[in-house]
Amino acid sequence: MLAISLMRMGAKKKPFYRVVVKEKRSKRDGKYIENLGTYDPMQDPASVTLNHERIQYWIGVGAQPTDTVASLIKHNPVMTEEQKAERAAALAAKKEAAAKEREAKLKAELEAAEKAAAEKAEAEAKAAAEAAAAEAAAAEAAAAESAEAGSSESAEADAPVDDASPAEEAAPAEEAAASDEAAAEEPAAE
Repeated sequence: MLAISLMRMGAKKKPFYRVVVKEKRSKRDGKYIENLGTYDPMQDPASVTLNHERIQYWIGVGAQPTDTVASLIKHNPVMTEEQKAERAAALAAKKEAAAKEREAKLKAELEAAEKAAAEKAEAEAKAAAEAAAAEAAAAEAAAAESAEAGSSESAEADAPVDDASPAEEAAPAEEAAASDEAAAEEPAAE
């Protein structure tokens, strides 16, 4: 009794099959009578080439297709040249649509990354401006203190000596608060 079945070819984990006519009792990859086509499941979509005339001849002679081969025959019917061209055009359109979708997704990801980078740069610029303002305020306070110190030297001589004036203590506290705000904004921007 004859069977139309798949004969495994290809490397390990990369199967490729031949559709062959063989004696039903012979081994899967053993001797065969005729090669009727190929089946490559590793391609996307799977590639199937069949010689439908010879398949019909062998079925007429009494060969029984296996379940897998019967499925391949059913899902890959005989097609005219026009049908083949239509199928190729549809496949090309599908691939083109997938490429456009992939491209749009990449573009959206790039825009999101640029937006995040711009927000981060803006936050850094804002933090730098706040730090500059704090430094300017500290410089003004120091200038005012030195001017005040010159006019009130005699008053300081009478008063008990303090380690640090309140203006000097306020300036480092402002700088620390500004740096804390900048540190808190950086992780949120990321």
